[in-house]
Amino acid sequence: MAAETYNPWTIVHLAFTHLAEQGLHPALGADGDPGEPAAALLRAFGIVPAAEGDARVRAGVHDELAALRARLLDTP
Repeated sequence: MAAETYNPWTIVHLAFTHLAEQGLHPALGADGDPGEPAAALLRAFGIVPAAEGDARVRAGVHDELAALRARLLDTP
């Protein structure tokens, strides 16, 4: 079975929504880029953020590029 993937911002949004419902006002990356604090939050949940993004999207892009090369360059 393939590993399940998540959009990391969906997980962050879920956590922040829960905290806001509890009356808290979380802030992430208030001093700049929220990427690293978001990755730290994911790691705290036991989720390993992948810098390359969703593997399913990447596979689709590779397939599409291979089809374009085959069609335009007559090579696989």
